[in-house]
Amino acid sequence: MLEKFRSQVPEMLDLLRQLVELESPSNDKAAIDRLIDWLAGQVTSRGGKAEILEQPERGNHLRAEWGQGQDQVLILCHIDTVWGVGEVELRPFRVEGDRAYGPGIFDMKAGTIQTLFAMDQLRQSSWPADCRIVAMFNSDEEIGSPTSREIIEREAKRSRVVLVLEPAVGTHGALKTSRKGVGRFELLVEGIAAHAGADPEKGASAILELAKQTIRLHALNDYQLGTTVNVGVVEGGTRSNVVAAQARAEIDLRIVTMAEAERVVPLILNAQAETPGTKVTMLGELNRPPMERSAEVIKLYQLAERLAEELGIEISEGSTGGGSDGNFTAALGVPTIDGLGAVGAGGHAVHEYLFVSKLPERTALLTRLLQELTR
Repeated sequence: MLEKFRSQVPEMLDLLRQLVELESPSNDKAAIDRLIDWLAGQVTSRGGKAEILEQPERGNHLRAEWGQGQDQVLILCHIDTVWGVGEVELRPFRVEGDRAYGPGIFDMKAGTIQTLFAMDQLRQSSWPADCRIVAMFNSDEEIGSPTSREIIEREAKRSRVVLVLEPAVGTHGALKTSRKGVGRFELLVEGIAAHAGADPEKGASAILELAKQTIRLHALNDYQLGTTVNVGVVEGGTRSNVVAAQARAEIDLRIVTMAEAERVVPLILNAQAETPGTKVTMLGELNRPPMERSAEVIKLYQLAERLAEELGIEISEGSTGGGSDGNFTAALGVPTIDGLGAVGAGGHAVHEYLFVSKLPERTALLTRLLQELTR
């Protein structure tokens, strides 16, 4: 099987080039919908059922299905990227040695290619097809999956396991058996404007209060527990000679366990003004629960490890501070393994690339996992 995928590398790269050139920034519905239409055609040409899930404002999603039966295995692939339309003209798809480059190639368009070629192989083999394989191609993962989360969770509840085709950890290609949970918060501060030179005592500085809240929030960091709170964006005031009447901040939270989330989130939300005359409002929530390394996740990883050994390829396990749609499914108690996609580096960076030689290996591993999990 692995040798067959290796012989298909030119075909895989050609399809990957087409996918990269179909640019798909999360906030560009027209661009996303063009890609989804193209992808629906690819699914149907490979014997799958393609259902476009139309969204009124955001980009459409695609639900693809192969096989039949009561049981189901779910594959997650997001097709949106952080790159705007026109980026591919600045950084065209290209292959240099064992590396392929292009906007969104690593995070995570290669995962879609792996899925399509894995399904080709399954259909050509003795796959019994008495268990459905559903692939969700959603278009808003990079902005928190606001319109796809409910769909993904519904499909996960129907599934034995979930396989996430996000890129691997590191250039050694580790699978992700845990991910941090992610919280997003916005702090709004109201103060009282006054002339900073003539009568500053009549004002109440929103910026001063924002600074105090920033210190309070950063004090919640606990690196030993893996808890990070970061005030990453601040805005406020109008002029240097005016006591600031407004200020705001954007805050990022990362936690390893739900128990830690239940401790920290209330501390963030319970913001109380310290500067007389100011008022603070904290908005936000835990956007993605943590993907915890449960016994079922370990069991699923051990299966992947055994199958990789049979294929003659090496894998390992790792964790990451970033979140994915796998966080949602794991939090439901559905066994989930992540990082089955490309091996490379530079996610969200201009040097983003994948190792071409790893593309057939990861596709073969995905295929073998699907064969075993749908028995």
